[in-house]
Amino acid sequence: MEDVHTFIKEFIKKHNLEASHIVLSESCHTVQDAANAIGAYGHEFVKNICMMGADNHLIVAIVKGEDRASTSRVAKALNIERPRLATEEEIISLTGFPLGGIPSFGFKATFLIDPNVTELNHIYTGGGSPYSLVKINVKRMIQVNGGQVVRIRK
Repeated sequence: MEDVHTFIKEFIKKHNLEASHIVLSESCHTVQDAANAIGAYGHEFVKNICMMGADNHLIVAIVKGEDRASTSRVAKALNIERPRLATEEEIISLTGFPLGGIPSFGFKATFLIDPNVTELNHIYTGGGSPYSLVKINVKRMIQVNGGQVVRIRK
């Protein structure tokens, strides 16, 4: 677990991100768990939904914690066939991070960000493990992940 946390901290520093890495003693696998653990509001959290395109390309749909990602909207945004949800093995293999800890940056993927996310100045995203989070400026997150802002929520 320390290796992913070191990677996150070094990535933040290397890219001069307006971000902070938060390591907790309890799991923050769900949005509510995370919000309770750090005393934040649920609407400040995002989920990174990993999907696979027909060409086995990783797509990450970033939506606010209370929203759900739509595979049909993702397909339309990228002009591809409807993607499927990635398996846990694919996620670990392609991102290097476990479920519940996937950040919104730091690995090769096509990142799609729902416009609801951009209404916030900062968000909380996965911090590399189910016990960590990253608080990051939304504009800098989009710059560093090369994401496209497009409606992908249901």
